[in-house]
This record gives sequence, structure tokens and C-alpha cells, in this order.
Amino acid sequence: MTNHLKLGPLPRLLLAALTIVTAPMAMAWTDKPVKMIVPAPAGGTMDVVARILADQLSADIGQPVIVDNKPGAGGAIAVQAMMAAPADGQTIMVTASNILTEIPHVMKTSFDPLKDVRPVATVARAGMVLVAGPSVQAQDLKGLIAYVKANPGKLSFASYSAGTSSQYAGMILNQKAGLDLQHVPFAGSPPALVQVMGGQIAIMFDGIVTSLPQIKGGKLKALGVASKTRSAQLPDVPTLAEQGFPDIDFSNWVGTAVASGVPSAIVDKINAATLKAAAAPKMHDRLVAAGFEPNTSLTSAQLSQSVKTDFDRNAAIVKTFNIQLNQ
Repeated sequence: MTNHLKLGPLPRLLLAALTIVTAPMAMAWTDKPVKMIVPAPAGGTMDVVARILADQLSADIGQPVIVDNKPGAGGAIAVQAMMAAPADGQTIMVTASNILTEIPHVMKTSFDPLKDVRPVATVARAGMVLVAGPSVQAQDLKGLIAYVKANPGKLSFASYSAGTSSQYAGMILNQKAGLDLQHVPFAGSPPALVQVMGGQIAIMFDGIVTSLPQIKGGKLKALGVASKTRSAQLPDVPTLAEQGFPDIDFSNWVGTAVASGVPSAIVDKINAATLKAAAAPKMHDRLVAAGFEPNTSLTSAQLSQSVKTDFDRNAAIVKTFNIQLNQ
């Protein structure tokens, strides 16, 4: 015999109220603390984005979001930690796309970026800019090319690491413009920029995020943005495409990723939560102030295709120029 519970007017109202109160939480993918792994040390670009995102996600889902920095081995340490965790969506990674699309071409990694990692959603995009020190006698790309050709064998370009788009862009410029700039790799942007600003190295393709303060401070000259469209951060600086070099088009996204074993239903919820956080006015303003470009909303499937496209393109560049980590 089945018992039927009849609700009076007051219990029905209470039930309706509970439904309204709990509805936003039902949109979250978890009711437990989240671990956010970052393949970079504290204070780096990825870490800055991760901590801004962690603050917003925590407020949105009502749970602690704990940032766990695991730098080293070209991102492999962080990826391995993520893959070792249960595939339940409680462990996510905040990474820049070059961990998946550039580094595996020049450094042997213990993971397959196209099979073991599933990109979920972008939070911000970091563009690149061609910068020169004050001593370089050029105010635009045309002037730079003339300056380099007038000083054969004497000038070089820096990169923030061999095997990255910072090097790719310089190699393509060398080839397309018929230059003989020598490549000098560094361990990160800061030491490279010191050499450029000091006049020891002529130019560098650097992330807008790290170069922007020096450009605004008059310590660097911005000669071109490495993208098809102008940067909102540097609206008066023409693109390399405008100046005749459309192949120099590089940027990295920073966003969330999970191990490939995480179910698609959970991935979709993390995607929605990440994009919602990125669109929050407070977070948007903090990212723009740090020099990032406005975010583009993509599904996990769209982002995976984007990663595959960039991965294949970079593989061709590495092969064409015989780029190796120790160059």
C-alpha cells in the first residue's frame, strides 16, 4: 500500500522557496572544495590568472578553491598530478595554451597534450608584441628592417624561451624580411627585457602582459602587434599583418583544463562555471588591468579543436626552422 503525502499551503510555499534558493547551487559542478593545479611558480602569469579565477569561482560555487603550484618539466609535473587525481572534476588545472601546443614539440613530456588533457574553457588571452629598446633607431617595422640590414651580423633578438612562439615569431621575421638576427633565448621575459631595454639585444617578441608596463613607461618601443587585429591594450600600434607580415600571428590563451577521463557532463559544467567567472565585471576588470585581452567564450569541443590547430601549426614551424630547446 502506497502512502501519499499531501502538502498543505505552507509546506508547499517552503518547498518552492527552497527550490529557488538551491537552484543557483545546482548549476555548480561540485559541492566540495576544488584543487586548482598551476604548472608555474607563484607570481607568474598563469599563477596570477589562477588566483584571480580562484577568488571568483569560490564566490560563485560557494566552495574553497585551493591553488596548488606545480612548476617544472614543461608542465609535465602539473599534468601528472592532475591525471593522478580521481576523474571527478574536483581537480582542475589552469594553464597557458603553450604548455599544450608549443613545449611538447621541443621537450620530451610524459603526457600526450592531445589525448591526456582536455581543455575546458578560456579565461583570458595574452597577445604578443614586437618591442625594441630605446637605442634602436627605428619607430616602426619598416625602419627596424632598414636598421638591421644596415648593421649586418651585429644584432640579435631575444625570446623568453627556446621553442616558444617568442622564438617562432623572430625566426619567421628573419626569413620573410631577409634579416640575419641571431636568436638569444632566456629563462622568462624579465631577464630578456632587461637586455633589450639596456641595448644589448635589439628586439624581442614578448607577451603584451609583461611588456606593457615598460612600453607605457617609455623603456620599450612597440613596433607591431603579432596578431591579425590590433590590441585593445595598444590600439595605436599597427599589427604585423598591417605591415606586410600576416604569418606572424601568435597568442596564448589561459584557461581551465582537466584530465581526459573526466566525464563530459562535468566538463560542460566546469566550462559554464569558468566562463561565468571570466565574465564577472570584477574579474574582467582585473584581467584587463593586468594586460590581458578580453575573453572569447568557447565550448570545450571548440577549444580542443583550437588546440589541435595550433599544435599542428607549431609542429610545422619547429620542423621548418629545425627549432630545438638548446638553440
